[in-house]
Amino acid sequence: MFWHIFLLASAIKMMFIPSYRSTDFEVHRNWLAITHSRPLSKWYYEATSEWTLDYPPFFAYFEWALSQVAAYFDPAMLIVTNLNYSSMNTVMFQRFSVIVTDVVFAFGVKRCMTKLAKTNNQFAIGSGLLLANIGLIMVDHIHFQYNGFLFGVLLLSISYVLTGNYLASALFFAILLNLKHIFIYVAPVYVVFLLRFYCFRNGGALIKLIKLGSIVGAVCLLSFGPFYEHIPQVLSRLFPFKRGLTHAYWAPNFWALYNFADKILSFALGRKAATASSTGGLVQTFNHEVLPSIAPSVTFVLSAVAMLPTLVKLWSLRNEANLGQNFIRAITLCACSSFMFGWHVHEKAILMVLIPLTILSITNRTDARWTIFLGIVGHYSLFPLLFKSDLLLIKHSLHLVYTGLSILLLRNIHGGRFLTIPERLYLYGFVFLSLFENIIHPGLNLDRTLPFIPLMATSVYCALGVTYFWLTYQKHFISQTPSYILNHHNNPRTGTFEAENVLNTARFVHSQT
Repeated sequence: MFWHIFLLASAIKMMFIPSYRSTDFEVHRNWLAITHSRPLSKWYYEATSEWTLDYPPFFAYFEWALSQVAAYFDPAMLIVTNLNYSSMNTVMFQRFSVIVTDVVFAFGVKRCMTKLAKTNNQFAIGSGLLLANIGLIMVDHIHFQYNGFLFGVLLLSISYVLTGNYLASALFFAILLNLKHIFIYVAPVYVVFLLRFYCFRNGGALIKLIKLGSIVGAVCLLSFGPFYEHIPQVLSRLFPFKRGLTHAYWAPNFWALYNFADKILSFALGRKAATASSTGGLVQTFNHEVLPSIAPSVTFVLSAVAMLPTLVKLWSLRNEANLGQNFIRAITLCACSSFMFGWHVHEKAILMVLIPLTILSITNRTDARWTIFLGIVGHYSLFPLLFKSDLLLIKHSLHLVYTGLSILLLRNIHGGRFLTIPERLYLYGFVFLSLFENIIHPGLNLDRTLPFIPLMATSVYCALGVTYFWLTYQKHFISQTPSYILNHHNNPRTGTFEAENVLNTARFVHSQT
């Protein structure tokens, strides 16, 4: 059943092979060319294209491995000076490379679902919601990136926490950090969890610390060792702080609301922008007109402070039965804290919150509720990535179908309604937001005089929902009640105790072996 779902999801992804591709397609083609055509010592210096290599070394090795296969499809794609090269064979290779490497994501999903699901029904539903996640379809298989592969490594790491193999979990997370450093957002969760529940438990703390340090050190040595003479150059590529507080399209976080407030105050006070505009569509630094401009150090401090309550709660946990689930909740919250307050956050980073949250959707009504709520908000916030007019119907259809199936399937597990009336009213607002962006705004010719309004509206409206989720979900996590810890077995629709879930656990485990 699992691999049938995976193949079905892969078939859907293949439908988008000829669709729109973002500049990230050329980014990764250029990285293929750099790692194939230049000596390793030049990888992080090569600047023929503006899309320079800015991922950690393990991802560069990954691109090198892909380039060895790419040479059989079209050697011309591996020439550094062939900028914006996109032959049919190049497109086919790069698109299929994303689809094939999604098998790593599939293995991660399978391991997590095998541990968390209590019935075959839960296993199938959880697997389907993850394997067919429309956020990954939009970002990876239309826009173009390799997030499925990266999230697969994250889920493999999480799965080893669920099985109690903490050293293996640390190994996979260290590998992940050396593939894409954005996952450092959730590194504090790993540090706190491994110290509290591995190193400082049952004695032998020093030996355990040495084991952990050896694993992390060995991975980093393999990754950065070949570049030991070029470490400053590599780090300058990985952390380019001149890109500004927000991306060209504001990610729906606290800084989107901050920017919006600055715009409103600037308009109310009659001030005109004297410097680069935050709505100019460029990736650059700019100064706020009324509110204080924000330095990178401020975002680091705010992110750390926002994470602190979650990390303190994680350290204080004593419930062995649900330790793995609470670890995933902590990952979700710390990822969301970094998304809310981080420097130059991309809208795609919302997937770092949504994917772990979806893992938990099959376990209890609370996580199912937030998976549905944030799924609607987060997936809509990705729409600006697919800005072409011929993608309008596709992205809305994907969103509607996935949302409808999520509600029906999770209701099949948990029963009843998930969302409160205010939450439903807020989500209905996306209908009016879409109508404004796609019909009213161009119909009034505002796309000529105020072209940035739809992006701003999407960012700000989605930011309200993400902020509400972050505050409320953190409150739930910090003040967990026994019923929450026990996975909400009481079904409010029937008023009966779902003992069958417990009784079916043994049957399910047997069916998976």
